[in-house]
Amino acid sequence: MGSVGLVLGGGGITGASYHLGCLMALEMATGWDPSDAAVVVGTSCGAFTAAMLRGGQLNIDTFIDDARSRTEATERLRARCYRRARPRGMIRWLRRGVLPGLTGIPDLRMVAGSPAMYTTDGIAEWIEERIGADMARSWPHRPTVIVGFDLATRTRAPFGTDAAPAVAFKEAVAASVAVPMVYEPVQINGRWYSDGGMASGTSADLVLGLPHPLDLLIVIAPMAALDARPGARFYEGALDRVGRAALDIEMARIAERWPDTDIVVLRPDESILEVSRPNPMSTRAAIPAFLRTLRTMRDELSNPAVWNIVQRHLGARQPVP
Repeated sequence: MGSVGLVLGGGGITGASYHLGCLMALEMATGWDPSDAAVVVGTSCGAFTAAMLRGGQLNIDTFIDDARSRTEATERLRARCYRRARPRGMIRWLRRGVLPGLTGIPDLRMVAGSPAMYTTDGIAEWIEERIGADMARSWPHRPTVIVGFDLATRTRAPFGTDAAPAVAFKEAVAASVAVPMVYEPVQINGRWYSDGGMASGTSADLVLGLPHPLDLLIVIAPMAALDARPGARFYEGALDRVGRAALDIEMARIAERWPDTDIVVLRPDESILEVSRPNPMSTRAAIPAFLRTLRTMRDELSNPAVWNIVQRHLGARQPVP
């Protein structure tokens, strides 16, 4: 088996469900353990998935604990993800988000740093509880990049590389998942950071920081869907177009530098979008999105264009029926 990299893109709470479903399906079909990935790049909800993956806790129990019903699991998830904050930082938002956006071409970064009703403190605590204080307060030994967005420079902050300051793993993840308008930005060592998806939903090109090319790169991109679901809200297509455009540029860079690297991109299809949207931040949709992903991954892996690559690099047990 050659070297395999993972890119876990942003996509809200249902995006994390999609990650879990995809990775579990890959492991069941091939026997490959995703925690063995040579490098993991996580953005927004992908940062949370990366933390659980590197901590050996990417499993159903992480999400539902000992809940006895779907309702109980949903409420526990909500309690972890939505801890109330006292909205503040209007001047910070004007200085770091609104005014810079008005001086150039307005884009999604205008909402960066906005006041919000919730804090990511509960998510940081959840991470430490599951993976342990040692890793949560330091950094994984294997190459791991967590992408945040620096409000001062309005650029991505690839924590875990020389291009970003050294911070605690749980702090980097808390910053990366801080979706504007939902979560307060996170202050680390005097600087403010928010959702890494403000720069790119995937930041797949960060794998190029490795000293040697990968044999296979698996990109899981919840917010780069190719097809819209029936009745989709206007913003769903816009976000997917932005996600696809950024990912296309990143994959072109990778192909230019590493022409022999195979790339598999997994994106939610229409049936997954039906249960994971219009609100990807819905805790109520988390379990249905996970279950739907497990079912649809059978068809995804049955596609010869995907299966042949997966089988060649991951040593798959047998074709998916």
